[in-house]
Amino acid sequence: MKQQIIINVMQQMLPHLDNAQMQKLQKVLEIALFNCEITAQTEKKDTDDNPKLIEAFVAAKRIEGCSEKTLKYYRITIETMVASIDKGIRHIQTEDLRSYLTDYQSKNQSSRVTIDNIRRILSSFFSWLEDEDYILKSPVRRIHKVKTATNIKETYTDEDLEKMRDNCTELRDLAMIDMLASTGMRVGEMVLLNRNDIDFNERECIVFGKGSKERVVYFDARTKIHLQNYLRSRKDDNPALFVSLKSPYERLKIGGVEVRLREFGKQLGLQRVYPHKFRRTLATTAIDKGMPIEQLQQLLGHRKIDTTLQYAMVKQSNVKIAHRKYIG
Repeated sequence: MKQQIIINVMQQMLPHLDNAQMQKLQKVLEIALFNCEITAQTEKKDTDDNPKLIEAFVAAKRIEGCSEKTLKYYRITIETMVASIDKGIRHIQTEDLRSYLTDYQSKNQSSRVTIDNIRRILSSFFSWLEDEDYILKSPVRRIHKVKTATNIKETYTDEDLEKMRDNCTELRDLAMIDMLASTGMRVGEMVLLNRNDIDFNERECIVFGKGSKERVVYFDARTKIHLQNYLRSRKDDNPALFVSLKSPYERLKIGGVEVRLREFGKQLGLQRVYPHKFRRTLATTAIDKGMPIEQLQQLLGHRKIDTTLQYAMVKQSNVKIAHRKYIG
């Protein structure tokens, strides 16, 4: 109880004192309350400012450029935690969060990756509260990264890509596969493209990535030809680059691309055919051929280089060649 009073007082004084003064205040309070006996009255929940703190954090992340989809995920994750612990955010402690994460994993049978994602969001939230002087210290500091198994994610082989191209019966599908394979763009970026976004002379286009960030992506000569053939065959006036095959020729959505590729996979006997696999394949091929990781990061539109390293996997055959070259 005494410790909670000291924490409450120090939190209130955070905006007005520097670190040295805060340390002095803590010592004074500890000495002053040392021989005091404190009895708690009917406990009153200090949860009134919880929504305000969550809203302020979300607003800060919005200014940083996070997408609305990401912001929604942040908000739901934090609100779920707060509702479960049922305390004022300023009074949540490390033990509360550890118990919450343990119970969440047990109740939902969640993977370690999911639990670590929740931990990262909570860490971001409480670190922000600490930086903004709402709390003394983030309770997530002592909760370390959850160890997860490293899964080697699959990429398409050259044969897989050629099989898909050879079995396309629609010009649109051929252009779509080549666009994903040669640019490495996200499927969400591709479906937002319009015809006039494409610069055929330079073989490039501008896409809007996560957080509405612009970047230039490039496509090869084969993609250029297949894309031009597809656009010439179109009879509609929809500005969208890729549209449905039948009238009213509406803009193709992410779900439509995923379903189409999944159908290809089943027809051709290919394992797990989906849009994001093209992106990982391009990253792996680029690293394999010696592209500097910083350039690949720019191409893929990653804010952190660690994300790029997770995408790009070194082929085992090249590890063997490198071993023979450098070690013998």
